[in-house]
Amino acid sequence: MAFDKKLLEIVACPVCKGKLEFNKEAQQLICKADKLAYPINDGIPVLLENKAEPLAE
Repeated sequence: MAFDKKLLEIVACPVCKGKLEFNKEAQQLICKADKLAYPINDGIPVLLENKAEPLAE
């Protein structure tokens, strides 16, 4: 199942409530403010802080 980019209009980072960007190659939603990457599993974003991975600097 593919991620529906229309979801980007309504989802937000659960930590800072900021915008998320879609990384198609890694299948992640990225919060640049918090430097976190949220996984997308089977087209469903997992927006849980404890599942996020820190972005490499």
